[in-house]
Amino acid sequence: MSAEVTVVAVDLGAASGRVMTGRVGADRLDLAEAHRFPNEPVALPDGLYWDVLRLYRELLAGLDRVAASGAAPASVGIDSWAVDYGLLDATGALVGNPVHYRDPRSAAGVARVHAAVPPEELYRVTGLQHLPFNTVFQLAAARDTPAFAAARTLLLVPDLLGYWLTGRVGAELTNASTTGLLDLSTMDWSPALVAALGLPPGLLPPIHRPGTVLGALRPGLPLAAGGPGAVLRAVGSHDTASAVAGVPAGDRPFAYVSSGTWSLVGLELDRPVRTEASRAANFTNEVGVDGRIRFLRNVAGLWLLQESMRAWHRDDLAGLLAAAARETPLRSVIDPDDPEFLPPGDLPARIAAACVRRGEPEPDTPARVVRCVLDSLALAYRAALRTAARLADRDVEVVHVVGGGARNELLCQLTADACGLPVLAGPAEATALGNVLVQAVAAEVLPDLAAARRLVARTQPVRRYDPRPGRDDWAAAAVRAAPR
Repeated sequence: MSAEVTVVAVDLGAASGRVMTGRVGADRLDLAEAHRFPNEPVALPDGLYWDVLRLYRELLAGLDRVAASGAAPASVGIDSWAVDYGLLDATGALVGNPVHYRDPRSAAGVARVHAAVPPEELYRVTGLQHLPFNTVFQLAAARDTPAFAAARTLLLVPDLLGYWLTGRVGAELTNASTTGLLDLSTMDWSPALVAALGLPPGLLPPIHRPGTVLGALRPGLPLAAGGPGAVLRAVGSHDTASAVAGVPAGDRPFAYVSSGTWSLVGLELDRPVRTEASRAANFTNEVGVDGRIRFLRNVAGLWLLQESMRAWHRDDLAGLLAAAARETPLRSVIDPDDPEFLPPGDLPARIAAACVRRGEPEPDTPARVVRCVLDSLALAYRAALRTAARLADRDVEVVHVVGGGARNELLCQLTADACGLPVLAGPAEATALGNVLVQAVAAEVLPDLAAARRLVARTQPVRRYDPRPGRDDWAAAAVRAAPR
């Protein structure tokens, strides 16, 4: 085994991106930020798009800063949010910017898909939670467009950026498992689904697994020249797969909340749960970096807070959280997964209106809106974790909160209170750490994922939150916040 390795993690979230340098050894795990940048969608007359060309430019700027620092990384790994994709034509050129998953067009694809493949069969094959923006529905909605007619290859966002870096076409497994087109039994694209949905032959590229070397960076790019140069290595390219890899889990049965723009709440299992009960509960089975299953539910996350602050034109998060902490607990609660909260816009007004419809007191100040959001998210985590444990027949003794939400002390305490379990919060950069650790395991600096997690636990700060009295209050509020 090698003593140490330096690698680069490109971590693209739905609101921001970062390029990080990681140094990993048997007792060393250092992470340094080289470049951070916003990731903002672009609204055009025909829809909402990702500015993927800017993301690529920022990625290169980050690699350039790494090179300028004198670091000599062995590899680069890219992760991002799931489901969205770019289409390449016969020449390998991008056919338009990727459409944003919050664009309403995908809803039209749901009926098309279900007319060809009943929901029960779709779940039996893919084990995927129904979300109206899953890749399979986006493709069905785009089927009659000129861009789709010109398409010869589909690349999910991290694979698209990797293609521009190396010229290599492929699909990484953890992200492929979020599309609604992967057969969990074979861990490959489902020929039956591809045929039933009328997708062109060859549209979906070959699948590769985390740890695979995808190729050298193209000549002329940062880190491509000098010495052996860096290679692009597949990681858990779905950011949640990388985040779960970065959970500092020990021997106790654990659940996780990967808390960012979205909250991914669930368990790590040896095999998928594709029962009718799990389908009815809308739980998903996604593939982890080591082939295990991330049995989880997508829960609305800090998007509700981020979009509310945009509506208020405020950036004083610490002040808002302090004011929210002083508000009456559980005064107003909502179902944060209500589809009305998915589109951008004036979320505080929609949250207030939802409270009125549900017979809840209207949150009439920013602090009360924030408290409503955080109480409601904690209740949603409680419901998801209890349902996951029941469906998988698993005990849970501790909840790990990782990602940006681990810095939100109020949300972490409320999660402990709602779930009645200790919460271990951190690391906040679990996704980048998981990205780095997959590269380190592949480079044989660490033997396996278990050793990588022990390294996270030894080297990264984690804060514990114990549940406070008041379980009956949370149980009553859970009934009020249930979907209607």
